[in-house]
Amino acid sequence: MIRYLVLFLFSLSIYSQSEPNHVLFIGNSLTYSNNLPEILKDIATNFNETVITTSLCYPNYGLEDHWNDGKIQKIMNKEHFNYVIIQQGPSSQMEGKNTLIEFGSKIKALCSKNGSQLIYFMVWPSKHYYTTFNGVIENHKLAAKTNNALLSPVGEIWQAYNNINGLESLYGLDGFHPSKTGSFLSALILFKTMYPNINLNDLSFENSNSWVTNKESYNTMIELINTKTIKHEN
Repeated sequence: MIRYLVLFLFSLSIYSQSEPNHVLFIGNSLTYSNNLPEILKDIATNFNETVITTSLCYPNYGLEDHWNDGKIQKIMNKEHFNYVIIQQGPSSQMEGKNTLIEFGSKIKALCSKNGSQLIYFMVWPSKHYYTTFNGVIENHKLAAKTNNALLSPVGEIWQAYNNINGLESLYGLDGFHPSKTGSFLSALILFKTMYPNINLNDLSFENSNSWVTNKESYNTMIELINTKTIKHEN
């Protein structure tokens, strides 16, 4: 009897797991710094979820560069991805906004054709251009709404976190690329965008202190994300 009960519970645990999510990252060094895709996979593992990632991330690339070199089209027509996460520079100015919208639209068309969901990864400006932060936020919101895509509001939560004194820095030494803590926050918000119904309070600080070492900083991140509604535009 016990043997059959164990087998039943084992089979139940298998079927309770979700199917793996295949994710394509399209971006630059703001994504590949600290291996953000690997952090996302690790977070997912803590929730008994499986995320498989592929990255097309190169230094100083914008969405236009990615589109023009043709690798996006080839890989998306060959492989299926549940989510396609796109990221370029801060894009606070008109040129960046237009690129977010125009080439985001082209990638969105590929997503629609191949059954993928498009996610805009909202980034942040450098410390030097911090006054442009509101433009970064608004342009990403506009691009996601225009192209009926999901928006992962990393930059918006990054800004709110920075308004609180005494927390671990999200910026690396150059004042632009993310620290390990910044990459962890980014991955955590991307995870919540993909899995909006998962309760982040179930993730323990002890399983996360490879990237954030201060518990107050960690708790602040969770609180900020929990109070921010992740809108699924499409």
